[in-house]
Amino acid sequence: MSALRDSLVWGVVGGLSFLVLLQGYELFSGTRVTVVAKAGVAVAVVAGATVLSYAVRDHLPGNESP
Repeated sequence: MSALRDSLVWGVVGGLSFLVLLQGYELFSGTRVTVVAKAGVAVAVVAGATVLSYAVRDHLPGNESP
């Protein structure tokens, strides 16, 4: 897989993880978060995780270039 595709997958994983954690928060606290806020933060998490994983891919153990 290409580095860009790998980074996009990590971004999606990060965004979905955020949404799962937020759903758990809503279930246990009884507090509701608007759909717009959920979507906005989820998009920011996806973008941030994608950029961060792309930027540090060569510095992670097991990702050394041959």
